[in-house]
Amino acid sequence: MSEQTFRAMLVEEVAAGKYDQTIVARTTADLPANPVQVVVSHSSLNYKDALSAFGNRAVTREYPHTPGIDAAGSVIHDNSGTFRPGDKVLVTGYDFGMNTAGGLAERIAVPAEWVTPLPAGLTLRESMILGTAGLTAGLCVEKLLEAGATPEDGEVLVTGATGGVGSITVALLAKLGFRVAAVTGKLESADFLTALGAWKVLDRETLAPFASKAIAKPLWAWAVDTVGGETLFNVIKCLKYGGGVAACGMASGAQFQANVFPFILRGISLLGVDSVELPLAKKAEVWEKLAGDWYIGEQLQRIAEDISLEQAPEFLARLHRGHGIGRYVVDMNR
Repeated sequence: MSEQTFRAMLVEEVAAGKYDQTIVARTTADLPANPVQVVVSHSSLNYKDALSAFGNRAVTREYPHTPGIDAAGSVIHDNSGTFRPGDKVLVTGYDFGMNTAGGLAERIAVPAEWVTPLPAGLTLRESMILGTAGLTAGLCVEKLLEAGATPEDGEVLVTGATGGVGSITVALLAKLGFRVAAVTGKLESADFLTALGAWKVLDRETLAPFASKAIAKPLWAWAVDTVGGETLFNVIKCLKYGGGVAACGMASGAQFQANVFPFILRGISLLGVDSVELPLAKKAEVWEKLAGDWYIGEQLQRIAEDISLEQAPEFLARLHRGHGIGRYVVDMNR
């Protein structure tokens, strides 16, 4: 197959600790030696992409590098024989966009074991409005349901509610009939969250007074925490008897100080959620739900902002500063 040229975002270390993000021309010879080659129609931006784009070595070890942990498009060829040319597919997780060239490019090459067929009911663009964030949100909701959560239990708290995972979680829970208390540090976005279905919007400082308490007044039946750190345990302290929190993020820190009181006095469950190394069959199962009974098409349009590949560096900087709202979808045809 002859070499072809395509656009990609390339992150390079131009000085010690200084990284530049530029859009460059690459050829298919630059792609990893993986069997499934895909022409990308849409990608999306995630906080992990911002970390990679600004030189976080815990995410990406070696540079130059093309970030992008999400991609959707059509198969060009597959040397493994798993997919046919023209098949519409999406890729999320595993090493994609971390140490393997990622989705902020018009072409990708990945192992067949990383590729999910696009579920019927979702467009390629919709799959990237969801992306890793939507998959994670779906897994969080599934964890709560498996733990016994019902709308009759009471309010469900969602932290980091204006972010990608948080905003989709708010919309999913609202669709399933739950009353959602959305926590954010961006109260100017309260209308955005209310439009997604939030029952109420709370300032993140609402949780601050609980930091000094071993256990606090029970306020919420269940929770989804997307930020980690001390916020996570402040949430745990305030859950009602038998409740639980699905934890999926650590933007505010990977550690927190804890005690056993909420766990043994109220029977609280801490439910860890991973969407990166999740078996492909499980990912496909959740994607089918997001395309079927959990489809939030109208809300997806509220969450999404479409940008071009050339705009990706600017919006990654916005995410890196903690200023992102909703989901940024990279349309390769813009």
